[in-house]
Amino acid sequence: MTRVALIAHDEKKPDLIEFARENEDQLLEYELIATGTTGSRLMEETDLEVERKESGPLGGDLMIGSEVAEGRLDGIVFLRDPLRAQPHEPDISALLRICDVHDTALATNLASAEFLIEGLAD
Repeated sequence: MTRVALIAHDEKKPDLIEFARENEDQLLEYELIATGTTGSRLMEETDLEVERKESGPLGGDLMIGSEVAEGRLDGIVFLRDPLRAQPHEPDISALLRICDVHDTALATNLASAEFLIEGLAD
């Protein structure tokens, strides 16, 4: 089964929820994981089942990175807030790097997220 991670910084969570609603039929076909608060909100505001990891600042980004390193993820949608510094920036950089190392599809904005979801559907 296709396995996808959904992550969003606080200011981008509403955008990810809207993206999930608009693509819910497709996302229902996938096994989903997310960082803590994002996963909770997705389950509260959609009909999606989501495996939750820790929140990003508590190691969730690294936990998802571990899934990438183990070859357990087909793609990641990570809506980052480019206008705010994040206290766990080293973890975020590590996640981005591990996606590059393992050639894992990574979308960091809504436009690329649409392409990622469409590409996985094929």
